[in-house]
Amino acid sequence: MLVPVYNEQHLVATSLARLEILATSPALERVEVIVVDDCSKDGTAEVLRAFAAERASAPGPIAWRFVRHAKNGGKGKAIQTALEQATCEISVIHDADLEYHPKDLLRIVQVFIDEEADAVFGSRFASGEVRRVLFFRHELGNKLLTFLCNLVTNLNLTDMETCYKAVRTELLKSIPIVSNDFRLEPELTIKLAKRQARIFEVPISYSGRGYDEGKKINWRDGYRALGAIVRFAWSGNVKKTDAAG
Repeated sequence: MLVPVYNEQHLVATSLARLEILATSPALERVEVIVVDDCSKDGTAEVLRAFAAERASAPGPIAWRFVRHAKNGGKGKAIQTALEQATCEISVIHDADLEYHPKDLLRIVQVFIDEEADAVFGSRFASGEVRRVLFFRHELGNKLLTFLCNLVTNLNLTDMETCYKAVRTELLKSIPIVSNDFRLEPELTIKLAKRQARIFEVPISYSGRGYDEGKKINWRDGYRALGAIVRFAWSGNVKKTDAAG
C-alpha cells in the first residue's frame, strides 16, 4: 500500500486502521503499508507518530513504514517515495481519508490471481455496493476526463480518476512518473495503456467528502488533468531506462 498523506490529522488514523482488513485475506502472504507524510502543516505528524507507536507495541501481520518529507512535493512525489521502498508484488495507492474502503481491495487482489492482470482500477461508477450522493458537476467532470482519456488510449474505462489503482509493482516501478499532483491519474493511465498493460476494473464503494469536510480537488485540477491528457497522449516517455540506456 502506497499512502500519500497531507493535512489529514482528523482522518488518517482511522483510514490506516481500516487497512488492517487486508490481513484477513488468504490470498495475501504479506502486506506492507508505506505512509509518506508530505510535510503536513497540521497535526498529522503527531497522529502518525502515535499510530506507529501503537502498532510497534502490538505488532501484527502488516509491516508499517512511516516517512516524512522535509518539503512538500505533492501527491506524485509522495507516491514515488513510497514506491521506492515497496517490495510486495502488487502496489495500491490509498488516500489517507475515508472516501474509499479497503474491503474493496480484497476483490481487486483476486483479479490479479484469476485474470493475470497487470493493473486493476476500482471504479466508483460501475455499480458499487454503496455510493454517497454528492456533486453532479464533479461527476460530469470525472466522466468527461475519463472519456477523453479513453479517446487517446482506446480503452473503455469508466473511472480514470479513481484513487484505487492497483498495479504490479515491477511494472509500476518501471514507469517514469513526472506528475506531482492530481495529473498523476491520467499520466499513469495513459502510460499503462501505452505499455499495453492488461487493465481490469472492479466496482467499488465510495463515500466522497464535501469541501467543508476537507476535500482538496477542485475545478482547477480538472483543467490541469485535461492538459495532462493532451501532454501524455503525445509523450513517448513510458519506460525508465537503466544505466546503459
